[in-house]
Amino acid sequence: MSRIGKKPVELPSGVSAQVSGQTIEVKGPKGTRSFTAGDDVDIVLDGNTVSVKPRGLSKRARQQWGMTRSMVANLATGVTTGFKKELELVGVGYRAAMQGKDLKLSLGYSHEVIFEVPAGITVSSPKQTEVVVEGIDQQQVGEVAANIRKWRSPEPYKGKGIRYKDEYIFRKEGKKK
Repeated sequence: MSRIGKKPVELPSGVSAQVSGQTIEVKGPKGTRSFTAGDDVDIVLDGNTVSVKPRGLSKRARQQWGMTRSMVANLATGVTTGFKKELELVGVGYRAAMQGKDLKLSLGYSHEVIFEVPAGITVSSPKQTEVVVEGIDQQQVGEVAANIRKWRSPEPYKGKGIRYKDEYIFRKEGKKK
């Protein structure tokens, strides 16, 4: 039995959902998101609660049960509060600035990196050493943040690079004589 799948998803006020077949569409103040579930689960809408039920007791149905419930909960969270990832730039001369809709990064390369922000995502740089990625799609926010981080991953000796806020970097001791 899925512990996560058993819990119904409560839709906050100002959020409406519509189920048609295996597709659920959630509308809220920040936008509209939809998700198509697999054939192994049923999505049931009762007023302002959405519940997910497996169609059988097969292993695949039980796997899809909890995952589908989590996806529906993420839809509701995304259209109300949205998702946010914060990045820090650590290193001498490492800077970030917005240039129109693009993010301009100075990361110690011979050139500046221009990162094109995809549609549906907002990127801001409140300080020169901070980048904030926000949006209503959790997967897309995480992917954009990971792609920015990939330009200069944190290294274990000095800790320089782009890291998530409050990320712990395991430090190594340098070479000894």
